[in-house]
This record gives sequence, structure tokens and C-alpha cells, in this order.
Amino acid sequence: MPRPSRHLDRALLAAGRALLPAHGCSGLTVRQVADAAGVNVSMFHYHFRTREAYLRAVMQGAYEEMFSQLTLSISADARWSANLRSALRVVGRFVHENRALMGRILADALGGDEISREFLRENFPRHLRVIVGLVTAGQMAGELKKMDPAQAVAFCAGAIGSPLLMGGALADSGALDAASRRRLQAAVLSKEAIDERVDLAIAALTVATPRSGRKGDIR
Repeated sequence: MPRPSRHLDRALLAAGRALLPAHGCSGLTVRQVADAAGVNVSMFHYHFRTREAYLRAVMQGAYEEMFSQLTLSISADARWSANLRSALRVVGRFVHENRALMGRILADALGGDEISREFLRENFPRHLRVIVGLVTAGQMAGELKKMDPAQAVAFCAGAIGSPLLMGGALADSGALDAASRRRLQAAVLSKEAIDERVDLAIAALTVATPRSGRKGDIR
């Protein structure tokens, strides 16, 4: 008997990625996913067997997309500060595009959901190691300021990721009028705003290059 088309796998995963932010791990049902994907419930169990395995696949699939882009963004020919900028842009844009999903995973984990906690335990250290490695290499090369790499990463996370999660939650809360939401979107949540904050973070971490004296300089 031929195996059912993998397009069903993708349809089910896409449905979960769209539904999970609203329902959370504990609230999302097999029936909701199957109906949204236009798939028979039996096909859900054929492809994923259990709801728990399915939830893990939804979260892992989203993360692997980001992690593959992260590794591809790093060039052996680039300066460490340039690689750090590229890596932070990848992470920032991932949060931008998946802020509802990531916000829900974090909320579920804080609420005690073990699947979400397991996902964060297994994956958060992966991209963190990459970022810390870039910061450490940049410091050793004299491009980035000497400080505990954890402090540098925390600074970048606060400058880049936190505004997306907090600003996104505010934009979705209904507390702002339309004009304020548009300003928030343009100034904080847009890709251009993310890139601007990344550039500001890199500028803050980069060792200043002494300017050569010019005629007329005060000495």
C-alpha cells in the first residue's frame, strides 16, 4: 500500500503552526488540526501517532527553519562583528515572523507545560551557543568590547527580541488605536526597525576605531 502523500504532513504542520498561538499546547485538539488542514483524523494519527509527538514536530519544524538560516548566515570570510550582525538579524526576523507562536510557547512553558519546557531546554542552548561563540571570537579578534559574553548576549536579546515580544503583545491587545498600532508597527515591529536595533547593538558592542588626526584637529 503506498504511503499517503507528504503534502498531508505539511498541511497538518502548517495548521498547527497557525492554531497553536491561540490554543496553546494544552488546548489544541487533534480534531481542530485535522479540520483546519482538511485531513481525516485517521491521517493525523497515521503521520504523527500522538498529539504530543505532533506538537513537538510543529515547534521543532519552526525552530529548524531558523537554525538553518542562522548557520548559513555565517561566513568564514566575514569579520566576526559582521557575522554577529547577520546572526542577530536572522534571530530577530524569526521572532518577528513567529512572535505569536514563540510568545505562546514561552507562556505555556512558564505555566508548567512539559512539552514546551522540553522544547526550550533542547533548543534554546543551540542558537545561544552560536551567538556566544561569535561574541567570544569577536572579542578575541579585538573587534568587540571585552565583557562577559553572557552580558553581551543579554544586551542583544533585550535590544532586539524583547521589543518584538512586548510590542507585539501590546499591538495585539486591542489597547491601542489604529494610528498608534501603525506607529508601533513601523517603529518597533517592522523588519527595518529590527535591522536598525541590530545595527545599534553591534555599534554598542564594537571597539571604537581611533580616528586619525586631521589638519585643524585640537590636540
